[in-house]
Amino acid sequence: MIYEVRTYRLKPGTVAECEQRFAEALPYREQYSPLGAFWHTEIGPLNQIIHVWPYEDLQQRATIRARAAQDPHWPPKILHLVETMETEIFLPAPFMPPLSKRQLGGIYEMRTYLYQPGTIPEVVARWAEALPARVQLSPLAACWYSEIGELNTFVHIWPYRDLAERDRIRAEAQRLPSWPPKTREFLLRQSTKILIPAAFSPLQ
Repeated sequence: MIYEVRTYRLKPGTVAECEQRFAEALPYREQYSPLGAFWHTEIGPLNQIIHVWPYEDLQQRATIRARAAQDPHWPPKILHLVETMETEIFLPAPFMPPLSKRQLGGIYEMRTYLYQPGTIPEVVARWAEALPARVQLSPLAACWYSEIGELNTFVHIWPYRDLAERDRIRAEAQRLPSWPPKTREFLLRQSTKILIPAAFSPLQ
């Protein structure tokens, strides 16, 4: 399984229109493969939309994208709203639950870490050890590491009911002896975004 994560920066004030156009075109696109998730940024770099597409492998991705490109309804008519586009291919961590239609929270936090080259296998192993205690407090929505794009990138996504719940759970997690995972020695860079799921996103 691979996940394609597409991040578009939109012109200010156009997120709502973009999501509406995306929603209108999505049923045609999902004839070929399902959407995994769709969010827009609320805190962090503003005016971004992030859509996630699961595929079995790169060959299936190429086949499906070629078929979808022949559909007159796809892609949605949003190019005039888009300033920049970025795509990345990620592999799921072995402990990541598959993306599916689930109601998890009103907001999502996407945390992106860049690690030293060659350390991702050890990072994944340490996360696997530490995660069982952490998910007793709130579920993990997604966790993956880069295959194509900026290498040694590790992303974890957490749902919360609201920002107050996020603050409370993160404070509780800091009191766990096993959390955060002991990977700081490998860290080069960290960033975070607060995301809001679109009405049509399978993850809510």
